[in-house]
Amino acid sequence: MPMPPFTAPPRLLRPALPLLAAALLASCGPQAPAQPDLATAPLAGATIGGDFTLTGKDGQPVNWSDFAGQWRIVYFGYTFCPDVCPVDAAAIGQGLAQFEKAQPALGAKVTPIFITVDPERDTAAVVGEFAANFHPRMVGLTGTPDAIAATARKFAVWSEKGEPTAEGGYLVNHTNQTVLFTPEGQPVALLPTDKGGKAVADEIARWVR
Repeated sequence: MPMPPFTAPPRLLRPALPLLAAALLASCGPQAPAQPDLATAPLAGATIGGDFTLTGKDGQPVNWSDFAGQWRIVYFGYTFCPDVCPVDAAAIGQGLAQFEKAQPALGAKVTPIFITVDPERDTAAVVGEFAANFHPRMVGLTGTPDAIAATARKFAVWSEKGEPTAEGGYLVNHTNQTVLFTPEGQPVALLPTDKGGKAVADEIARWVR
């Protein structure tokens, strides 16, 4: 006569049910994405960045080394820019704000820096106020034309003053790239400001640790 199939007594099954449920939840729930190795970052090893001495909003000298220990977001633009610069600065500010909300401790370790390519019009007060409109901790920097030009070269940024209009105004053509740097001042990746704040926040979260 064939033996009936074995059925575990209820008293043996009950203790196993919570463990089984926990295992299923662990395997099916969302997993935090693993952060990639900084050594394989898109800009790892690139010669972007370097020492500078520029001028902050209160007229005080600001050095690249002042940001040591902070992740840095660096963007070159100008306050009279009619379209691209405000949009990019807004994306940086919104992206960092979203990252700060999700990761307050890590967000506090990220400093956004806006460096003008138009030092003739962008005084320390003007660029400082402009930067603060997009994020309360965004640092606005200016300097002499020579200091700005030397800094731009170190950060692989090109700029050229356009022809003045009849009213005396002018545009400044320039590289619009937003670069994330490590606390040691090494370039990591470009932030996609053209895709908005959410994309910037996601890219910050991918690297900052």
